[in-house]
Amino acid sequence: MVNQQDKNLLQELARQTAELSARDINQERIRRMRQMNGLKPVRPLVWIDELPWHEMDIDGQLALRCESEKAKEMERYFRRILFRWKYIQADMVVENAYYIEKAYTDSGIGIEAKENILSSDKNNSIVSHQMIDQLDTDKKLDSLKMPVIKALPDIDKANFEFAEEMIGDIMPVKLRGYPCLHSPWDHISWLRGVENCFIDMADRPEFVHKMIRKFTDAGLCKYTQMEEQGLLDFNISAIHCTPPYCDDTPAKDYTGGKIRLKDVWFRGAAQLFSSASPAMQDEYDLQYMRELMDKCAISYYGCCEPLDRFIPYLKKVPNLRKIGVSPWANVRSSAEQIGGNYVLARKPNPANVAGVFNPEAVKKEITETVECCIENKCPYEFVLKDISTVTYKPQNLIDWNNTVMSIINSFYN
Repeated sequence: MVNQQDKNLLQELARQTAELSARDINQERIRRMRQMNGLKPVRPLVWIDELPWHEMDIDGQLALRCESEKAKEMERYFRRILFRWKYIQADMVVENAYYIEKAYTDSGIGIEAKENILSSDKNNSIVSHQMIDQLDTDKKLDSLKMPVIKALPDIDKANFEFAEEMIGDIMPVKLRGYPCLHSPWDHISWLRGVENCFIDMADRPEFVHKMIRKFTDAGLCKYTQMEEQGLLDFNISAIHCTPPYCDDTPAKDYTGGKIRLKDVWFRGAAQLFSSASPAMQDEYDLQYMRELMDKCAISYYGCCEPLDRFIPYLKKVPNLRKIGVSPWANVRSSAEQIGGNYVLARKPNPANVAGVFNPEAVKKEITETVECCIENKCPYEFVLKDISTVTYKPQNLIDWNNTVMSIINSFYN
């Protein structure tokens, strides 16, 4: 039975969101994103993602008032959109649809992480991890299983019908699948700890090759099943925190129906290799990753690891479109190597919003990036992410947003 009070509240929030989606600025931003991802050097897009939402509330605007858990999930979605538009809009896009991610189960590979954690804030999911090695022997490695994926259309149907009942007369409700996200070394380091991985690369290279072979096969197995079961999608909200809109997905021969790997974005990373050589990153990551990467339409590589020394290896990937340039990468060297051939996905330093806002540090970082990219004719974007804390001062992000947009306006207006 529908709670009428919940329905009235959700309809009002959906109505406000639909009004935002009707603004012409959304289509203008999507147009620029398509141009940027099509390697046109347009005005850069600015996105803010991975927020510490438990620290962001202003005057109760994020407080949930619905009663049922399903309604709360929808309410949270709408309130966060309205909040971001009001305070930290940057170049966000609001679409006229409520999307429901397709449900599925993943059996995993037969092993779970074990860890010790330390936390400085019980409300923050970002904690310190000490991982306990779960894959230190051939026997343990041999015990790993291939994942079994099972789509859950009945759950999709129930979720769709609930949302349709709540807001269907205000905005469309749609199902949404997934791009191909494959970062095996993030998973391996979670199961083993980073230091153990490094030691084995030096002392047991055959074991490391056997390990990444297993995880590569698991990734291929997972996404082949997702393709077969209709769980992939090119109509996505983001490709790991960056703008996904482009003219290269789906593939030119797509005529509707089941979406294939060749129709979607691929996104990979190997953050562990921040402290290893580019040659080792190529040997133990990229050469294996390409088995899945090459099956997709276009690819985005990189997260927090500095890639300025790894770009020569990435240039060998035919369908590479976007390269992450983290706060620890040399942005000038990156821009010189990237030129107009790829999108430079610049990740500003989230430390600048963590404590006392430092406008001068932000101005220096953003200005240097803009100047380097203009000089080298790079298509580029800014994505502030990994924001583990603003020390309960949302004004830090508001100030960051205003500072960055002002700097970009000074170059492009």
